[in-house]
Amino acid sequence: MIKKLANVMLYVEDIDMAVDFWTKQLDFTVKEELDLMENFKGYEVAPDTESETTIVMFPLEFIEKYSPEVSRETPSLMFEVENIEAVYEKVKEKGINVGELVEIPGMKTFNFNDGQENYFAVSEAV
Repeated sequence: MIKKLANVMLYVEDIDMAVDFWTKQLDFTVKEELDLMENFKGYEVAPDTESETTIVMFPLEFIEKYSPEVSRETPSLMFEVENIEAVYEKVKEKGINVGELVEIPGMKTFNFNDGQENYFAVSEAV
C-alpha cells in the first residue's frame, strides 16, 4: 500500500524562472536536474537536502506534448513554518507578491505568488 507522498508535480510555463524563484527567492535546494526528451529539463527542489517530500517541476510544454492526459492545474500546497511573522517579512523583503498574514482558528497563514500566477500558502499552528 501507499507509504508516503514523495513528490508533488508542478508544471510551469518558464522552467528557468521557476527554478530561480524556488532556489533564489525561497532558498530551496535543487536535489536533482532531470534530462528529459528533446532537451527539455525538469528539476526536483526541496526546502533542504533532508526533505522527504519534494517538488518536481516540469515545463508545461513538455507535459502537454508527452502527457496530455494529466491535469495541468497547479496543486494547492501548504507549507509549514516556524515563526511565520519572520518568514512573512522575509518573503515580502525579497519582493515576492504575498497576501495578507491572517489568523484563523488554530493557525496563522498567508499566501504567495511565484511570478507565474501560481499561488501557494504558508502556515503555522497557534
